[in-house]
Amino acid sequence: MKTVKFINGIGAEITLTTDSEPFLMEKFSQSTGATQYTIKGSGQDGTKFIENTLNESDVTVKLSVIGNSNDEYMRYTNQVRRIFNPKLGQGYFVYNDGEKDLKLTCVPDKVFFPEEVGRIAGKGIISLTAHDPYWHELLETKEEIALWVGDFEFDFLNGLQIPEEGIIMGHRELSLIVNCPNDGDGEAGMIIEFRALATLTNPSLRNVNTQEYVKIIKTMVAGEIIRVNTHFAEEDVEMELNGVTSNAFNYIDEDMTFLKLYQGDNLFRYDAETGLDNLIVNIYRQNKYLGV
Repeated sequence: MKTVKFINGIGAEITLTTDSEPFLMEKFSQSTGATQYTIKGSGQDGTKFIENTLNESDVTVKLSVIGNSNDEYMRYTNQVRRIFNPKLGQGYFVYNDGEKDLKLTCVPDKVFFPEEVGRIAGKGIISLTAHDPYWHELLETKEEIALWVGDFEFDFLNGLQIPEEGIIMGHRELSLIVNCPNDGDGEAGMIIEFRALATLTNPSLRNVNTQEYVKIIKTMVAGEIIRVNTHFAEEDVEMELNGVTSNAFNYIDEDMTFLKLYQGDNLFRYDAETGLDNLIVNIYRQNKYLGV
């Protein structure tokens, strides 16, 4: 069963389904256009296309509200109006079809229901604007580039016996490169996490194909974490040590780029100028789609 849940700016929510009362979703539509950028030379027929960008989306929800009495019907329609109150600002839809969960951020514009006396059921229309036209995956995917893998195990029945030569507790993964495929419909940001097991200097992450990179000019100590957020309009760098989080924007390399995930394969390689074996790198990402 497909469901669409809307959660408004204060956390109140409503679930719309295709086969369950009292809120039956009859149609969910999304319209997204694009702005084209062109140039025209003197005497040129037509124009030369440069690039385009997506505009905000117009979202329309058509639903039926069904009650057992006029009072119940009015209570349900008033609930819809409260949930989709435009004065509450941005909310978001969560779409689930049993296989994936996607999120679309919207601002309600208008809610319409006929208010005829005696009704126990009626159809309504809700209009919204998605300033970001993409549906984002609700859950992040974690890619571990450099990590330690545990090797330690023992027989509980016979107890732990340590030989003279010692026991291997874990091993370092040898791969310095990871592929982060973007199967979505557009370029996406990510969160890059550098973790220090012991002292290291100037950790970095580089796109093997484009040679764009993120680099932190800093000596990291054991237990320190630096997170680089490359999501559009959210670019930020923070560090965490002993439970205290602080701004780390002043440690970025002046020539670095806030890396993006391009559509298709994205090969990344991590590095550090010293203490490479003390570095763990994680990437947290979410693909985004133009429809569900």
